[in-house]
Amino acid sequence: MSISISNLSKKYGEQTVLNNINFEIGEGEVVGFLGPNGAGKTTTMKILAGALAYSSGSAKICGIEVHENQLKTSSMVGYLPEQNPLYADMYVKEYLLFVAETYKLGKEKEHRVNELIDKVGLRPEFHKKIGQLSKGYRQRVGLAQALIPNPKVLILDEPTTGLDPNQLEEIRNLIREIGKDKTVLLSTHIMQEIKAICNRVIVINNGEIVADYSDLSKIKAFAEDSLHFEVEFSNEVSAIELEKLNDVTEVTKLSEKHFTIISTSDVRGNIFDFAVKTTNKILTLKAVERSMEEVFRSLTK
Repeated sequence: MSISISNLSKKYGEQTVLNNINFEIGEGEVVGFLGPNGAGKTTTMKILAGALAYSSGSAKICGIEVHENQLKTSSMVGYLPEQNPLYADMYVKEYLLFVAETYKLGKEKEHRVNELIDKVGLRPEFHKKIGQLSKGYRQRVGLAQALIPNPKVLILDEPTTGLDPNQLEEIRNLIREIGKDKTVLLSTHIMQEIKAICNRVIVINNGEIVADYSDLSKIKAFAEDSLHFEVEFSNEVSAIELEKLNDVTEVTKLSEKHFTIISTSDVRGNIFDFAVKTTNKILTLKAVERSMEEVFRSLTK
């Protein structure tokens, strides 16, 4: 496994930030790490990158325990933090050569930097100072520096935050391309990011893993676990009576005649029977598809 986390916990004094989390990521997977702000995403990523100690449990990169051989695991991880730390007064190529020097690439550094400048699309701007670049190009510089050691694992903490729509699509395409030969763990709280880039999603909330889906179709399957219907009657109806129908788990009253119904099965037949029994008429009855955002809220509320 490229990443293996077992019973991992992190505490700051009395505050538990990560509570015995477990997951594994295999070679070549592009995994979205999804959760609201403060859920524990960044803490987990810093631990995997070797930038933060953990309180208990195990965190391994390619089978090597991070705290036992941090120098070795750090050489196998490329890390782009949410706040991209760049030297604004350095030129793009100058900065990347500086980073390559820290990895002791020696004679290979010039070739490696030029290769990455082309790979991440920095060639049109590489002659500029980093401070002169747009946010999108600064993110490209950050990706390039993370890729310099040719890591087996790439960890990206909310890499598209603050980008405009054009920059967003460019960075997403770049991450998809990189993911063809790297294991990628991508942190985000944006559902569209998951759909655009990832083939698996792990959801964390309040320091605990609450869901792990191997592909996006599983997320849709989760959405179907609870079916949503909208119904409007011709006459007033009691929400309490609707709640008594088989498999109905929740009824929300929109008006005296208009309701949303959540159920564990398709209850449209039951609703029709109810209308007939109460000599009522159904003006509207439709299934309501849950959006990815609604699934996210239900997982993390």
